[in-house]
Amino acid sequence: MKREEIKKWRESSKGEIENKIFELKKQLYEMNQQLILGQLKNYSQIKEIKKDIARLKTILKEKEIGVKK
Repeated sequence: MKREEIKKWRESSKGEIENKIFELKKQLYEMNQQLILGQLKNYSQIKEIKKDIARLKTILKEKEIGVKK
């Protein structure tokens, strides 16, 4: 996730962020299934998706607390 995307997500609504987190978790599940079956070619994507989920959760928490940057 690039800086421009992070800025876009900071301006998004809470529902949109939650939907994106759900989509990423679904994608992560599918990749883990591919990993188990030996079909996954790019292992680094799993790590990137986990980081993106963490970033979005951080933005969501900031919105709940009311932190402004």
